[in-house]
Amino acid sequence: MEMKNDTQISKFILLGISEDPRWQPFLFGLFLFMYLVTLLGNLLIIIATITDSHLHTPMYFFLSNLSFADICFTSASIPKMLVNIQTQNKEITYEGCIAQVYFFILFGVLDNFLLAVMAYDRYVAICHPLHYTVIMNRHLCGLLVLGSWVTTALNSLLQSSMALRLSFCTDLKIPHFVCELNQLVLLACNDTFPNDMVMYFAAVLLGGGPLAGILYSYSKIVSSIRAISSSQGKYKAFSTCASHLSVVSLFYSTLLGVYLSSSVTQNSHSTARASVMYSVVTPMLNPFIYSLRNKDLMGALRRLFRKKP
Repeated sequence: MEMKNDTQISKFILLGISEDPRWQPFLFGLFLFMYLVTLLGNLLIIIATITDSHLHTPMYFFLSNLSFADICFTSASIPKMLVNIQTQNKEITYEGCIAQVYFFILFGVLDNFLLAVMAYDRYVAICHPLHYTVIMNRHLCGLLVLGSWVTTALNSLLQSSMALRLSFCTDLKIPHFVCELNQLVLLACNDTFPNDMVMYFAAVLLGGGPLAGILYSYSKIVSSIRAISSSQGKYKAFSTCASHLSVVSLFYSTLLGVYLSSSVTQNSHSTARASVMYSVVTPMLNPFIYSLRNKDLMGALRRLFRKKP
C-alpha cells in the first residue's frame, strides 16, 4: 500500500513538555513567571544602557543587543506554548510552525554570535587596554553587530526555506513545545539528506566558529592575566570578564546537555525538557548574572528608578 504524501498540511500538534493534564496548570504558571522575569530583566538592561551615558561603551552596547536577542528568543516559543496550555489546544498552523523555525534559529544563533563578539571585546580590553578605544570604535562595534544579524538572518532564511521542501505523511505530532527544525526533519517522509547537510554545516560553521573564537579569546585573556604581577590587578582584570564567562558557561553547558541527552535517551519529551535550560532559563538568568556583580549597571538601574516622572 502506498504511503500518503500530504504536502498540503495545515497544522502540526505541539505535544509540549508533558502530556499529563495534571501538570498543565503548574507548567503554565512556571513558564509565565519565567517569561515575565525574562522580559522585565532584559528590558531593564536595554533601557539602562540607552538612558545612562555612563553605559555608552562597547561592552554595554553588545549587552543590550544580547538582551534584545534573549527577549526575542523566548518570545519565539513561550507565548504560543502558554496559549496552547490555556486553551487546551496543541495545534499550530503550518505557516506558524515555519515562522517559529525561522525565529527560533535566528535568535538562538544570534545569541551565539553576540557572545563571541563580547568575548572579543573583553580580549581587547584586557590584552590591549591602551588601544581599546581605538580598536573598539563605534564603526567596528556597529559592523560586528550588523554582521552577526545579517549572517544569522541569512542562515535562518536558508534553513526555514529548506524546511518548506519537506513533505509530511500522517504523523504530525511534534514532541516539543516549539517547532524545532530537527523535529520537522524527523517527521518528514521524503528525502531529508539536503536538510541534514545544511543543518550539520550550519552547526559546525555558525556554532563551532563562534565557540572557537570565544575559546581563543579566553586563552589569550588567561595568559594576559597570569602575566599581571599584582594580585589586585589580576582580580580587577578577571572581574571585567567574570559575568560574560558565567553566561558563556551557562549557555554552552546547557546546550551541550541537550544534545548529549538527545543522543543518549530516546524519550523526546526529555529532550524538550532539557532544551528549556538554554532556550528559557539562560535568557532569564543573563540579566541577573550581568547586573549583580556589575557596579556600573547596578548604579544605572538605581538612577533609573530614582528618576521622577
